[in-house]
Amino acid sequence: MLAAALLALAPLPGRATAAPAQDPTPSATASPGAGAGPDATSAASAIGPVNYAVVVDESGSLQPADLAREKDAALRIALGDVSPASTVTVLGFASADNASEHVVDEVCPPTALDAASRDRLGDCVGQLRGRRQDEGWDTDFPNALSQAVNLLSTGTDPQTPRVLFLLTDGQLDVSHSTLYGDEAHRAQAGQDALVRELAAAKGARVQVWPLGFGSDVNQGELDLMAASGYQNGCVDLPDARPRATTVPDSAAVGGALQTAFAAAHCLRSTPGDSGHPPVDLQVRISPLATVGSIVVDKGDPQVTATYTDPAGHQITGTGEAFGSRFELAGRNQPVESLRITDPVPGLWRVHLDAPPDHRGQLASVSVLWHGELRGSITLDPPSPRAGRPTVVTLRLQTREGFGITDPQDLQLLGVTAQLTGDGFAPVPVRLADDGLAPDAAARDAAFTGTVTVTAAATGRLTVSGTLTATGLTAGNLSEGTLVAPPVVLVTAALTAAGGSAHTSDHLTGALSVHNGDSVPHTLRVQVRDIADGLLTPSPAQLVLAPGESRTLSAGFTVAGRAAFGRQLDGGRARLGGKIVVLDSTDHDRVLAEPQLALTVTPRPGFLARYRWYLLAGAVLLLALTVAIVAQRRLAARRRDAAGLPLVLLDDTGAELTTQRAKSGEHGWFEFDVQDAHTATPRIVRRTGGSYRVQRHPDGGARLAGPGIATTRLQVGFPVQLATNLHLALGSEQRRPTAPGPGPTADYNDLL
Repeated sequence: MLAAALLALAPLPGRATAAPAQDPTPSATASPGAGAGPDATSAASAIGPVNYAVVVDESGSLQPADLAREKDAALRIALGDVSPASTVTVLGFASADNASEHVVDEVCPPTALDAASRDRLGDCVGQLRGRRQDEGWDTDFPNALSQAVNLLSTGTDPQTPRVLFLLTDGQLDVSHSTLYGDEAHRAQAGQDALVRELAAAKGARVQVWPLGFGSDVNQGELDLMAASGYQNGCVDLPDARPRATTVPDSAAVGGALQTAFAAAHCLRSTPGDSGHPPVDLQVRISPLATVGSIVVDKGDPQVTATYTDPAGHQITGTGEAFGSRFELAGRNQPVESLRITDPVPGLWRVHLDAPPDHRGQLASVSVLWHGELRGSITLDPPSPRAGRPTVVTLRLQTREGFGITDPQDLQLLGVTAQLTGDGFAPVPVRLADDGLAPDAAARDAAFTGTVTVTAAATGRLTVSGTLTATGLTAGNLSEGTLVAPPVVLVTAALTAAGGSAHTSDHLTGALSVHNGDSVPHTLRVQVRDIADGLLTPSPAQLVLAPGESRTLSAGFTVAGRAAFGRQLDGGRARLGGKIVVLDSTDHDRVLAEPQLALTVTPRPGFLARYRWYLLAGAVLLLALTVAIVAQRRLAARRRDAAGLPLVLLDDTGAELTTQRAKSGEHGWFEFDVQDAHTATPRIVRRTGGSYRVQRHPDGGARLAGPGIATTRLQVGFPVQLATNLHLALGSEQRRPTAPGPGPTADYNDLL
């Protein structure tokens, strides 16, 4: 059944050629298992560092609970950052009413987010405090911005993004600060200073992300701060540009700041469950994630967290296990995090527990993550003609080349594309995944559109795609091809059947090729846009003689279970990518490139593969056993002597007595003749008696005794006993039985 499971290769319209084709309990410091995917270090290094400051309002309007939530929010993003090369600074601010006071408390100087520093962050963040009135408790935004921008831009790499998060429950107020001149002009002086500091932030390439909470914030003022700082985000997408956020109270500050941090750092933020300990909370990590941090806002340092991955493995600390790398930080702080490189996708469980008197705080779990994708671009026809339309399909896949199937992940995706080439200006290509022609199906991660190649096109064409989603990056979003010649001399068509296979399967299809040229052409068959070795074509190369046309078997071998690693832990994996037939003789011109959609499942074991045969055999054996037992029981009933009328006769044939036989061992009735030499002899049943009688399958009975070889006893044919008496078989009303085994040979042959 080699061809019963391969590529769902939907033909593309208008194409000249047909379109085909773990270790259960290791410790958390164990080495990663085989098949963990791309190297963990490369996954982490793909996330660039960020140099950021968290500026926290300490003004007099803050309540102690508000300040506690601000501290937790600062810890959430510092511990949740997925890049160990990032640097965080934490400042508290209020105002200075005179020259002896200071506006800003530098509670955490610029701190690199390596493992050791992350564990110490709680200590310095804990120094944030509520100001007393005699310390200055108004809201001096300009001085807070000035010091934060200075720390972010002095002695730091200008290529590293600089981001400032401002948390406040109020608005600009310097009415008591002599730093802004006389009382009558302080409000305007404060506004002018804010504009200057925002311009300085823009000049220093510092983004400003304000977060306001409570009823006294000024949304317009926060919007001004966001719009006046540096605007270029981690990517050129609207979601990554600075914006102001307001929430009703401090309880929502942590989640809002984490969302803003994710946007500024090109991460995704996924909320999970919340509850009071003891409780199990869940949060989902996407299959697209290559690095992420599970952030647990415990609210109380006495709360303990235990992490379990979707496969049931418990993560006990920093180290490597199950194909992932872990770093735990903040265990004795109100917020802790588990940073994971190459995380196992699915629902993670975080069990929270606490002493009875430390269970009052509502705890929550979330995850900050970044994902890497790859793309697979096909054109139909693969070498379009100038002035003709071509259908472009860009399929997004995981970085290992597996399909994206979860609706939660699909809704994150979006792409744009353009066609470039010699002889014309770039042409935008509108791509959609809406199921409307030419798109084959909605929400399947395959974005399709049509573009007309300009008549001026010559030589090489390139389709380039761009992923329009923050928190995700994609490689291989470019495909080159050649403008088709006026007459196509060499063609190829690849067909295959099915859409599923087991690991180690060998799948077959048909490759039809034609060479209308006067010289030989060398063709190559390749599988592209999936991890190397997962699907191997055969033949990989063939040579066509001039004028030759033929159809040959095309084989594809699926890799063994080990090559897929944990991709098959969920029971199946969907391979994406494409099969490409190239003409090496003609500058690697693409002759066919059908997309590949193959669902791979682990090869079942012996019992699973042959269970129906084994079940059928078991049923047959059971039926045969039942038939044999029934046959034996029937035969035993047919031999049983019970009910046989035994008649004793004298020498003259006169009847002396009659006795009905009883059932005995193996159907034999054993007896003696008592008072044989009297006028009243009797047949007496006796185990081990001198005589015994048993039914004969063909009627009558068998008789054995002293001086008598086993002989046939029939009605009307008495047999002489040793006592000079005769034994005859009387007539009986025979009980119904099943038919016998058929005609019987001579009696002596049956003995």
